[in-house]
Amino acid sequence: MFGAGSPKLPRGWGAPGNGVVLPVALAPCFPHCSSPSPRHGGTGKIPPSMALDVEEYLRTAFRDKLRLQKAPAWAAASLLPSTRLLLKRRQAAEAERALQAQRQAFRQRMASLEQRRRELARREEQLAEEVRKFDAFLEASAAKRERALRRARQERERAAQRGAEAARLRGELAGLLRRRRHLGRRLRSHRVFGDYLRSVLARAAQFPDVPAMLARFRALAGARAALARRAEAGQERLAAEQARLRRYREEAGGELLRRSNELAQLQARLEAARREVQQEETHWTHIQTTAVQKTLLLGQIRMAVLNLFQLATKQLKVPADVALEDTEAQLDTVLLCMQDLAAICAELCPGEPAAARKRPPLPPAPPSQA
Repeated sequence: MFGAGSPKLPRGWGAPGNGVVLPVALAPCFPHCSSPSPRHGGTGKIPPSMALDVEEYLRTAFRDKLRLQKAPAWAAASLLPSTRLLLKRRQAAEAERALQAQRQAFRQRMASLEQRRRELARREEQLAEEVRKFDAFLEASAAKRERALRRARQERERAAQRGAEAARLRGELAGLLRRRRHLGRRLRSHRVFGDYLRSVLARAAQFPDVPAMLARFRALAGARAALARRAEAGQERLAAEQARLRRYREEAGGELLRRSNELAQLQARLEAARREVQQEETHWTHIQTTAVQKTLLLGQIRMAVLNLFQLATKQLKVPADVALEDTEAQLDTVLLCMQDLAAICAELCPGEPAAARKRPPLPPAPPSQA
């Protein structure tokens, strides 16, 4: 049921999400509804973060204040169309005013929230700056503390060094005092030598004072020490040279003995080589003699073969187109001639025993000599 002061909306109007179409003035507040046309001054686009809040806010407001209920059929039927149109326009205007008031309250609330957000951001920046300053202060304090500790440690080290130096100097002072007392005792004990030097200076007129006499004595002592060092060095060099001479003699004797042994070995090898040369010469002479005999025998054989070849070719009238140096070819030709003669004898004397007609084998041909 409607309240006493609640505006009445016509049938078919309702809150968003109930499947009804809102007026053009209320459409920008509900993203689920159709966007208003450009002629109403809206773009139809709301940021998602604000659209959800506005939608929930307006939905609650319409649910609490605009409890819509269908008007009785008899009241709607009794009103004129113009009256119903005016009533609908008035209700739409009231709803638009209520929506504008709610929009204004929402804008004020958003502005206050934005101002608080900026204030919070500013305070966060201030706090961050304070934190940075405090961190810098802590770092500076830590650095100062570290420097102070380092200076204190250096001071302690320097104090320890100074204490050690003072102890060392006290030890040196004690040592110098002991040396002073010792030198004082020596001075008192050597005073008799001073008296003696003065008495010697009084007797010797060639020195003007004691320091000159001592300088002359030191020079003579230095020259004597230098001569002694030179003599000692000469003795050392002489001993070194004598040792070197002994080593050289020993090495030379060993080298001479080794060379003598090598000479004896070389002489033995020379005699063995001479005997071997004589044996090789004798063998070579024998080889040459045998070669001459073989050559002579080969020449005789070649001459005999050549004579036999010439006799056979002349008697059998065989063409002699073989070279004079080709002994093997000549022997082959003679063999053929003898085979022909044996065949002719076998034809002429058929009753002769085969043993009588058998030809003796020819001796093997000697190897040709270059």
